[in-house]
Amino acid sequence: MIFRDRLDAGEKLAELLSDYQCGKLAVIAIPRGGVEVGYILAVRLDAPMEVTVPRKIGAPMDPELAVGAIAEDGTLYVDEEVARLVGVSGEWIRNEGERELREVRRRIEAYRWGKPLPRLEGYTVVLVDDGVATGATIIATARFLRKLEPKKLIIAVPVAPPETLPKLSREVDDVRCVETPSPFFAIGQFYHDFYQLSDAQVLDYLSRVKRLV
Repeated sequence: MIFRDRLDAGEKLAELLSDYQCGKLAVIAIPRGGVEVGYILAVRLDAPMEVTVPRKIGAPMDPELAVGAIAEDGTLYVDEEVARLVGVSGEWIRNEGERELREVRRRIEAYRWGKPLPRLEGYTVVLVDDGVATGATIIATARFLRKLEPKKLIIAVPVAPPETLPKLSREVDDVRCVETPSPFFAIGQFYHDFYQLSDAQVLDYLSRVKRLV
């Protein structure tokens, strides 16, 4: 299956989440692409939406290969198998994480006026991105969101490789994924239009929904 674009993917994902429409629900999206998918979920599920800003830590010779990821509060996830494969040390990963946090702070200032995410007690939280490959970024994010004590935490993505889903399931209460194709090389291969969103487009989507901060 190829999604037309992220809005189309969001519509299909919203159908998969219709059983969560009742109750105290919040959508937390990962910028930038996840915001476009999350916008559709927020509208269809009648839920507030907010963003959280993690950053992937790419391998030295292949930045697209995730060695790990860091969440906005400094929560660090390391894919030990990949780290061993590319030969990077824990110290190198921590230093790269600190460097990525500078961009995290810039985006939080742009998207959330620098405000921290609120506590999430009582909320069923749907953590959404436009897709998952290794899962590093969304796992780091899920571990951070757990600290905000949501009632329930769900990962929802349009597409992911089948071998990644068990890793995600260990981190959250539920995982919803529209398509799990194989072979899987990159998220963009499953979208007809996988344009890159700008900060201005992210802010436009956020202006159209109820916010948490």
